[in-house]
Amino acid sequence: MESSEATDAVPMRHVVYDRFGGSDVLQVTESPVPVPAGGEVLIRVHGAGLNPIDWKTRKGLGFVATQIEGRMPWTPGYDAAGEVVAVADDVTTLAPGDRVMGMIGFAESGGAYAQYAVARADELAIVPEELDLVTAGGVPLAALTAWQALFEVAGLESGQKILIHAGAGGVGHFAVQFALERGAHVIATASASNRDFLAELGVHEVIDYHTTDIADECYGLDVVLDLIGGETGKRSLQTLSESGVLVTIPTVTADEVVSAAEAMGVRAHGMKTRPDVFHLEEIAELIEDGDVRVHVDRVFPLEQARDAHDLLEAGHVRGKLVLDCR
Repeated sequence: MESSEATDAVPMRHVVYDRFGGSDVLQVTESPVPVPAGGEVLIRVHGAGLNPIDWKTRKGLGFVATQIEGRMPWTPGYDAAGEVVAVADDVTTLAPGDRVMGMIGFAESGGAYAQYAVARADELAIVPEELDLVTAGGVPLAALTAWQALFEVAGLESGQKILIHAGAGGVGHFAVQFALERGAHVIATASASNRDFLAELGVHEVIDYHTTDIADECYGLDVVLDLIGGETGKRSLQTLSESGVLVTIPTVTADEVVSAAEAMGVRAHGMKTRPDVFHLEEIAELIEDGDVRVHVDRVFPLEQARDAHDLLEAGHVRGKLVLDCR
């Protein structure tokens, strides 16, 4: 194993929980620094992004919770950015000192809420020099969700009209920028307080969901990206053109939205995000070129993971929340 620093002597701090529940189950503890196995690298984590799946799993909700139930204590987190400090002998694509980010340990391993984390080398992309490593921690899962929803599932093309719900959120603020970069006409829903933020990103129309019913305002859309689910997703089906498609992200309501679409004779799909280093490299290039920017609403130290979870679960975060794991 090739290594750039001694990590054996000092234990690392990381967040764990040993049971499902509220944010109070999150604890900071110390453990030995992990050693990368074949195909893996060890990252000294600078930034770990928070995602809704983190608090949902912590509460015992969803598929991942059923998988990790017998494997606690468990360290959450799938978004990591930092510096490679060691690589397994069979890894030739990365070296100690490389600045990397990735969606790691998905779905049952997790591990990003930590000072050090192991990751598969083929899950990691190089972080552009323009992007600091704490901020980069907010990129992978949310950006990959937006990318795969827009371009793989919906097949968004230049000139099409798209409605993006919760456009100022973690996935949303990436999605509006990707859609604009692709040449789409972008409409986004947001609260009034986020209107200027979305206008700065270049969104063509911002609809205040508190005061306006999107079914009255929008029609003939090519794509709807539904980041809210439930009744919002079902109501949005009325805005589609005959050939349009809605992609709904929240898995808990995906089946009911898709069933409602079938009853109406329109298309809707759920999706699950997956790690994809090639997509992540394309996203990194857009960030490097200045075509996409990463907005981090707040950075919390590792010890304040509970506060970060509470804020995330309450909703209405602009952009991303990130843990500073240094």
